[in-house]
Amino acid sequence: MAKLIRLDKLLVDKKLAANKLIAQSYIESGRVYINGIKSDKINRQVPPDISLKLDIQDKKWVSRGALKLLKALNDFKIVPENKVCVDIGASTGGFTDVLITKKAKHVYAVDVGYGQLAWKLQNHPKVSILDRTNARFLTTDMLDKQKVDIIVLDVSFISITKLLFPLEKLLKEEGEMVVLLKPQFEANKDEINGGVISEQSIHTRIIERIFYFIDKETNLSLINATYSPVKGHEGNIEFLLHLSKEKVWKERPTGNINIDYLVKNAYKFT
Repeated sequence: MAKLIRLDKLLVDKKLAANKLIAQSYIESGRVYINGIKSDKINRQVPPDISLKLDIQDKKWVSRGALKLLKALNDFKIVPENKVCVDIGASTGGFTDVLITKKAKHVYAVDVGYGQLAWKLQNHPKVSILDRTNARFLTTDMLDKQKVDIIVLDVSFISITKLLFPLEKLLKEEGEMVVLLKPQFEANKDEINGGVISEQSIHTRIIERIFYFIDKETNLSLINATYSPVKGHEGNIEFLLHLSKEKVWKERPTGNINIDYLVKNAYKFT
């Protein structure tokens, strides 16, 4: 019997994806078919000689991450048109794809990795690629010596609390930020089991901590929050935060956001 192999690795081995991250984005966005049946489990073990089909012809976005930012822009009434933007944790470019489609003036795609950005974005005149770049050390000199209008943030294996303070310095005074909050990377060891958070009370507690941090440790204002329309890796529920550097928002207490209601809706609709 042939040795089984992970589906994402097989896509790379068969040269259907340039690297593992791109393979995972294809799988999670429903573009991979095994024997004619859609497969969306990145860690699925399959025979190496299995029949694979990759459907990328009719997909509007380069990754399903686009759906997350689309919801945020809609819910938060953010308009990227003619704005200079930074995409932190760009990866394959789901967020960058949305910003360009929404007529952003320019997008700086920042990632600690290399060569992950989708080909159509690599060659786009309004996209500057900053690969192998740690967002904690990003400066305006690296952004053509300018502050920016919008920062969008989607990172893994690091707390957003490590990034908000250095990133806020890159925003114009009226600048906005959309942050994808992944509770599994904000949790204490006793709050997470096997990489997945499945209790509403734990989600609530983590969000409360993040809100407190934003209020007390940054110069950013928390304007609104919503849940991500699609789950993250391993089925983790995620949330989207709207932050602003505008001082007028500091008058609005973060307590106006009903965290219990936010979490309940996330469990109900995702």
